[in-house]
Amino acid sequence: MANIKSAKKRIEVIDRQTMENKSYKTKIATYVKKYKSAVDNNEENATTILSETFSLIDSAVSKGILQKATANRKKARLSSYKK
Repeated sequence: MANIKSAKKRIEVIDRQTMENKSYKTKIATYVKKYKSAVDNNEENATTILSETFSLIDSAVSKGILQKATANRKKARLSSYKK
């Protein structure tokens, strides 16, 4: 445990950022599940869900939550997903 005041503050900031990043990754995972279920059920809105998922993944890269290679891999796997 940190003894210096600034180090304690940094720990709080890191914890807050970790929670925000985790919630964003959870949101991406939810959209991936929605897309897969839409494809499995032959729904017409699957393409819109896919584009929303891609935009979420791209914004995660720009925010530094995901690395670019990870995002590209996720997008490639989603675009090749079939029933």
